[in-house]
Amino acid sequence: MTSKLKKLKDLERKLDVSVPVEEYKAKFDSKINKIKGTAKLDGFRKGKVPADVLEKRYGPSIHADVLNELIQDSYPKELAENKIRPACVPSISIDSDDPAKPIKYSAVFEVFPDIKVKISRWSSYEKHSIEIEDSDLDLAIDDIRSRYGDWEDVSRKSQNDDQLVMDFEGMVDGEPFEGNSAKDFKLVLGSKSMIPGFEENLLDKDPKTEFTITAKFPDDYFKQDLAGKDAEFKINLLKVQENKLAEINKDLFEKLSMEVEDEAAFRTEIKSRMDKEVEMQEKALTKESIYELLLKSHSFGAPNATLKEQSELMRKDALMRIGQSVENAEADLFPIESFEEDASKRVRLDLLFAELIKFYEIKVESDKLKGFIAEESKKYKDPEQFESWVVSQPKQLEQFNMMVLENQLIEKLENDLKSKSKVIKFSELANK
Repeated sequence: MTSKLKKLKDLERKLDVSVPVEEYKAKFDSKINKIKGTAKLDGFRKGKVPADVLEKRYGPSIHADVLNELIQDSYPKELAENKIRPACVPSISIDSDDPAKPIKYSAVFEVFPDIKVKISRWSSYEKHSIEIEDSDLDLAIDDIRSRYGDWEDVSRKSQNDDQLVMDFEGMVDGEPFEGNSAKDFKLVLGSKSMIPGFEENLLDKDPKTEFTITAKFPDDYFKQDLAGKDAEFKINLLKVQENKLAEINKDLFEKLSMEVEDEAAFRTEIKSRMDKEVEMQEKALTKESIYELLLKSHSFGAPNATLKEQSELMRKDALMRIGQSVENAEADLFPIESFEEDASKRVRLDLLFAELIKFYEIKVESDKLKGFIAEESKKYKDPEQFESWVVSQPKQLEQFNMMVLENQLIEKLENDLKSKSKVIKFSELANK
């Protein structure tokens, strides 16, 4: 058996394979002999059908089976022989299937890029730290009181932070569109949850009034048929409601599952939770900066097949979040092209991550994994039950294993790469 590898465009490769006549003949004869012992044809006794008659009757189907088996057997062997890492299922073309000559076929596929890890100290990543001020704590507490407060009807005109209860119906070019209407719809002004112009045009309006407003769909709206279009909405404003902040008392503590007795202890607990959140954010932002630096310093492409698969996964996830499925969604709802940039970054990062793990020869020791699980279990009311559950869930266990692996990698990279400090105020982070 012989083969020849050709480099096509980018990561695409073509493998030409030639299988000797002897290999074909051995498989073909073996199949004929198996049939010979059981074949029943008119005019012949069982097991006495001549080989040439069997070939005439079953030859074409046996020929097809043999070709398929030869490809299935030879393709992975030739990949291993040429040290090729295919990134997708090959496209097979049979170039010669004459049994009297070597069987020849070609396989076209993409390979994973050859990444040479470069750890340079000429560039630096940003090591983030986040500052919490007293005013941040006050805002956090006000936000909690707002979320657990009660909405009360008011008779004044609407203003920011009010909740409006309304019926609405929208039209684009005089025609209704999907999701254009709602009854008893609740909207907090300033939440920026609607298209530009919608909330702004609801300011300074009296309750129990009807009026018309205009708004415009963003140019990058997830439904292409509405992107950049002007819309007109008929509004029936039923109620304007003001939020009465929740009192800081035992009732609020119970809703928040806090074991505190007074406001001072409440503030201390909120500050502690903010500190933990900040610590996680600092690590996440620093990790993101490290990965961005590494992607810039490593130039390599990604297989188109892998990029397509990742884009499809991202679209599927986006559709699921709005209660849609890939099978039922229209093509212009979260078009696949809108995910290509993020998919490229995700795939390249995954490929680089795998090479960095090999570069540093990182492995997860069982004690480190157990320690990580034990730390995670502290977030739950019954830590022991959580640990037992994780151990019984292979997918969850593998996910934690990858998280430990990444933590170890980040430690290595923080030691080997140059860093510069970046301080962010908590208020800036919260407004992003």
